[in-house]
Amino acid sequence: MDFFNDSNFSFGETTAAEDGSLHYSAILPVIFGIVCFLGIMGNCIVIYTIMKKTKCRAKQTVPDIFILNLSFVDLLFLLGMPFLIHQLLGNGTWHFGASMCTVITALDSNSQIVSTYILTAMTLDRYLATVHPIRFNYIRRPCVAMLVIGLVWSMSLLTIIPVWLYAGLMPLSDGLVACALLLPDPVTDTYWFTLYQFFLAFAVPLVIICLVFFKILQHMFTSVAPLPPRSLRVRTKKVTRMAVAICLAFFICWAPYYILQLVHLGVQKPSVAFSYAYNIAISMGYTNSCINPFLYITLSETFKRQFLRAVCPVNRKIRVNPSTTEGGSVSVRMVPEGAQREPASEEMVPHNVDP
Repeated sequence: MDFFNDSNFSFGETTAAEDGSLHYSAILPVIFGIVCFLGIMGNCIVIYTIMKKTKCRAKQTVPDIFILNLSFVDLLFLLGMPFLIHQLLGNGTWHFGASMCTVITALDSNSQIVSTYILTAMTLDRYLATVHPIRFNYIRRPCVAMLVIGLVWSMSLLTIIPVWLYAGLMPLSDGLVACALLLPDPVTDTYWFTLYQFFLAFAVPLVIICLVFFKILQHMFTSVAPLPPRSLRVRTKKVTRMAVAICLAFFICWAPYYILQLVHLGVQKPSVAFSYAYNIAISMGYTNSCINPFLYITLSETFKRQFLRAVCPVNRKIRVNPSTTEGGSVSVRMVPEGAQREPASEEMVPHNVDP
């Protein structure tokens, strides 16, 4: 995300940095600091909860893998916010060198694209789970999901090649430098790069996700095929509802940013109002990475239970078993309280079918 600068848009050289100094130096850093703190804490909780579940049960579901990787990407995205806050406090100046400028800019762009592609893959998984729960169950395996994640990262790294090539330091009028995308031909290249980013990171995934969810809804209202077990249907419905909420939140939060990027192509000298709107759009994009963990907690009873199991120590009790030794003695052993019986929930699905 080009926060302050690109090759033809530098907040350091607009009146926004002067007339809105209070806005930049006080309000936005506080808001971004809160978003950064809550987002990092929330995504760390999600990662810890899923990894703890894996350690205890030695099994991850396909939704677990997608949510784990989405949380990891959100965490990487939020870890770039301290540099953004530093830019805010310095009116767009950069003090961390050219190498860090390239790394942070590439990490920022890569996180945006990987998030979009993971959501697209998650949507396709929901399609298979809802429309073809038995037929394509052999595809919906953790190993296949990990291969998809690897493919997503590879595609994203290829997509951001222009960022690796052209991110660098741009001199400012006061002798300082800013971190910017220095395209060879600022006018023409900025136009094409903006469209390139818009379609690959937003428009195309949005169209795919909308079409897939439309097919899911169409199937749910018109299907007359034999239904899978009720427990599987309940679980699938809840996971699909959470996937819809995550995708909806993503596109609501990111739509203003990409729309303003397109509008900016026709704006030669951004006004203060446009600069404020641009900053609000950017803050909404970062907020999306902050709210995802709270969506998991709000919409998933299963995740709530997993979180409680992860953070609360397991209560143990003594169980006395008759011994099979000749003396007829008894053996005493400690077992977890929940080891004998799992609570009835939407997690109860057939062993050969992932939700």
